[in-house]
Parts: sequence; structure tokens; C-alpha cells
Amino acid sequence: ATPGRCADALKKYVSDVSAPILDFGCGTGLSGLALKLAGFQAIDGVDLSAEMLEGARAKGVYRHLDQIEADSGLPRNGYAAMAAIGVIGAGAAPIDVLHTLMRALPKGGKLVFSFNDHALEDPANEGGIAAWTDCGAARLLFKEHGDHLPGIDLNSTVYVLEKA
Repeated sequence: ATPGRCADALKKYVSDVSAPILDFGCGTGLSGLALKLAGFQAIDGVDLSAEMLEGARAKGVYRHLDQIEADSGLPRNGYAAMAAIGVIGAGAAPIDVLHTLMRALPKGGKLVFSFNDHALEDPANEGGIAAWTDCGAARLLFKEHGDHLPGIDLNSTVYVLEKA
């Protein structure tokens, strides 16, 4: 449920859904499909795994797909909106990814991301958000806890940050 929740949340704060958006850690493309269904038109995806990118390519919703290396940074810059849906957390990417994405956003840029219940158990993850919002470098526009994998009673919190 999280990809759709994230796409809907981001759409509330993005005025131009035709502007390019980066789906960071796009995996098999579930997040890109949710972004497309929400109305976003120019979706680029990046992921570490070539196999995952093949799944994403099969969805037919991405303008560009690129394989990246861990800690390599972003292949393209200039995105006013980015998504990192289910990317940060236990068994996934570290909170440093949030900082990388926020630094790459232009002023006024939006980032939607999620932490599932397991990621929320680590205070460093929400601490990463506070590192941006407490000093005024970003504003928290949206935060909502809800369904992630309802079949196993696992939830997630969806966030939208705006870079100040």
C-alpha cells in the first residue's frame, strides 16, 4: 500500500506533474507505477540491481532507468521532486541516503519517502528527518502512519519534505 500512499501524498505538493521526478531505489517499479497512476508523467528510476531494473523496465512507466553503485551519488541532477519509497530502513539503505537526496534537491524541491515499522524502531531514521527540519533546512509537509503490508499487519509512515 505504501507506493500508492506516497504517490498520492507527493501529488498534493507538486504543482507540475509533467516535470521530471526521480524514483530513487525504484526496484521492480511498483513505486514508479504508483507515481504514474497518480498522474506523474516523466519518471526516471535508479536502482543498485540490474535484475530489479529489468522488472521496472517491464512496467513501461519510466522515461529513463539507470543502474547506480552504492555511494555513487545521483546520475542526473535537477529534479524538483524525488521519491525514495521503501528504500531507507532495516535491511535496506542507511539514513545517509536521505541526506544525499535532500542535498541534491533544489530549494523548494520535494522528497517523498517512507519508513516501515521496522525502520521506525531505529531512532536514527526519524533523527535524520529532524537533522533537516530542526535547523530550518527543510519543512515537513506531510506525515501519516498507515497500511504498508496489511496481510501481515505491517505499517509504514509516509513523509513529504520540502527543502528550504
